[in-house]
Amino acid sequence: MTDIHAILGNENDWLLNHVCNGIPNNNLQLPGADFIDRVMAQSNRKPSVLRNLQAFYNQGRLAGSGYLSLLPVDQGVEHSAGASFAPNPMFFDPKHIVELAIEGGCNGVASTLGVLGIIARQYAHKIPMILKINHNELLTYPNKFDQTLFASVTQAFDMGACAVGATVFFGSEESRRQIQEVTAAFEHAHNLGMVTILWAYTRNSAFKTADKDYHVSADLTGQANHLAATIGADIIKQKMATNNGGYNAIKFGKTHPKVYSELTSDHPIDLVRYQVANCYMGRIGMINSGGESGSDDLHQAVRTAVINKRAGGMGLISGRKAFQKPFAEGIRLLNAIQDVYLSDAVTIA
Repeated sequence: MTDIHAILGNENDWLLNHVCNGIPNNNLQLPGADFIDRVMAQSNRKPSVLRNLQAFYNQGRLAGSGYLSLLPVDQGVEHSAGASFAPNPMFFDPKHIVELAIEGGCNGVASTLGVLGIIARQYAHKIPMILKINHNELLTYPNKFDQTLFASVTQAFDMGACAVGATVFFGSEESRRQIQEVTAAFEHAHNLGMVTILWAYTRNSAFKTADKDYHVSADLTGQANHLAATIGADIIKQKMATNNGGYNAIKFGKTHPKVYSELTSDHPIDLVRYQVANCYMGRIGMINSGGESGSDDLHQAVRTAVINKRAGGMGLISGRKAFQKPFAEGIRLLNAIQDVYLSDAVTIA
């Protein structure tokens, strides 16, 4: 098992002993082995959706825990194949992407129509697959930040995917169209028995000021989570909140003073707890993204997992930190993330 205390270093007490007082954990529907029976079975989801959701919870090193460790590799479209795979060219081959998810003990793998389609007959029965149906792409010049449909729900179903994934850039000029497209796609996916996962990202140049980037503020990302749950997401992927006060800084929308004075604090676990609260108090599971690859990936991945778990989150979806490394090193990083969710020492704050 990973030495979580050693990795956290001088943040041990601050992260492992913090108590959330603004939104106590007894208000939440927490992850667990019985999550589908206890929570999702009370929803309007079809039995076939619950079956596919259970397939994720029964896979990999976290099987039976109620937590998720997912490998997302759609960056070849989102960030260009060269920028994504040049650090480790073996991952130009989709086979190695799926093998990393399997060998790394993940609950599932998320990627594009092309990546999953080219290896579906070999792997669809070995690990739950998530087909990401829309993407931003950076070959258009000048750059345009929009999510465009690259695949259909029917294609995901035909290749044996257990889930579809999509992104909405909440706050962007194009967000209303994206909301409509994804809402329709998620309804179709549910009718076919597939799970729905939303990348609920905020995107607007006004959200970034000279002082802070409020794309990762608890209040704005929290509202994005609430909208994601509203349009039928079964799981919400969200960037980890690192600040707060986006509404007040940008001076738009509506909020309430208690969001800042009582429900949250500056502590990262409190900020993420507010994100979880906006997922219907945990009835819709929230996974945080692992972020870019850098020089301190193991520490950052374990730290992010600790904050997510203690806040009441459902897991981590980490890609570049794993696949931009040598294969064995990527496995170790994924296993370290999973060890946080397997550890009895990391409790709910």
